[in-house]
Amino acid sequence: MSDTAAAPEASASIPKSLGLRKNGKQWHAPKKAFRPSSGLTPYEKRNKDRIALATMKAKEKELKDEKEAAHEARVTLIRERRKAKEEKERYEKLATKMHAKRVERLKRKEKRNKLINT
Repeated sequence: MSDTAAAPEASASIPKSLGLRKNGKQWHAPKKAFRPSSGLTPYEKRNKDRIALATMKAKEKELKDEKEAAHEARVTLIRERRKAKEEKERYEKLATKMHAKRVERLKRKEKRNKLINT
């Protein structure tokens, strides 16, 4: 009786041999039956995946927007500095030609015009 008890254990650990293949290509892995409905997922799982994808996309968009805003802030700061530098150079050039008090008056007048026009 001990022989019959040991036999099922030995057969369970050794994979069952299917024999030689009909076409002779034993090196290929055996194919399984085609079951088109086996890959279908239930509605709840699909819905959960959609929600997870939507939240991921929203987070990515938020990060991208933050990065873009930081870039825009940096660009505007650079533009403002360049504009101020050009303005300063222009007034220095005027100061070499004109009296200092007249340059100051022109500055104030131009600032008033800028405030009115903008």
